[in-house]
Amino acid sequence: MKHIFEGTGVALVTPFTPEGEVDTAALAAIVAHVSQPNGVDYLVACGSTGEAATLNQEEKDLVLTTILEANAGKLPVLLGIGGNDTRALVERIKAQSFEGITGLLSQSPHYNKPSQAGIVAHFQALADASPVPMMLYNVPGRTASNMSVETTLKLAEHPNILAIKEASGSVEQVSEIARMAPDGFIVVSGDDPLTLPMIAVGAKGLVSVSANVRPILTSTIVRASMQGDWEGSLAAHRALAPLIPALFAEGNPTGIKAAMALEGLCTPFVRMPLTQASSELAAKLAELLTLVKD
Repeated sequence: MKHIFEGTGVALVTPFTPEGEVDTAALAAIVAHVSQPNGVDYLVACGSTGEAATLNQEEKDLVLTTILEANAGKLPVLLGIGGNDTRALVERIKAQSFEGITGLLSQSPHYNKPSQAGIVAHFQALADASPVPMMLYNVPGRTASNMSVETTLKLAEHPNILAIKEASGSVEQVSEIARMAPDGFIVVSGDDPLTLPMIAVGAKGLVSVSANVRPILTSTIVRASMQGDWEGSLAAHRALAPLIPALFAEGNPTGIKAAMALEGLCTPFVRMPLTQASSELAAKLAELLTLVKD
């Protein structure tokens, strides 16, 4: 039986109008774009790619409602709820309506730099409060701390924690978690360029940035490798590989929004302190997008 977090998820961007408001029409169109046949397997709302850090609660609610309405029950939806105040997050989870939501994605606390024991206590508190299964998110580049293999395995014992999105950049760490994880707990890649090697050592999918603009090609890497079609997966990986560094060259979601703007999917606008892509990056992306097709 397929795990609920297996396959390709897309960390959806939050498109903005020229006035800086959430562009609900563009967001609905993006949901349709990524959900096309042979596209992604599930949607992730209000993650770091969705600029959740600079959305107020009213905007987060609008983003989620728009995604749920556009999706119309077609694909599972994960909601990002994260931060560094455990008590406040527990209260927010208790106040959140989870109708139509399949799972919860939450990153390790940032700035506080808790010990590994503190990370365990934090996630256990959130998992106890959540009415839906959780996917942990280890992203040291944003949080300034790495969740160790031992910490992840300890949290994997919780009945409501079913997966981890690993963006540590360590294939070895993914391999060790996958090797020792209990039944029912999986690792998914949080690094687009490392998806193929991570699946090769035991990961069961990807939560992707690049799938916002190339959902079929990104999903092909995952599906082919999961089916043991390594030749097909490698071909898709090599086709997508030239685009990925440019998407992250000036930060995320700066690059992916610039690429999506070139494709007519949304504006390139991001919220400060982020800034939109330079003209040089936009020109490079325009060139790459003509070469890298779904």
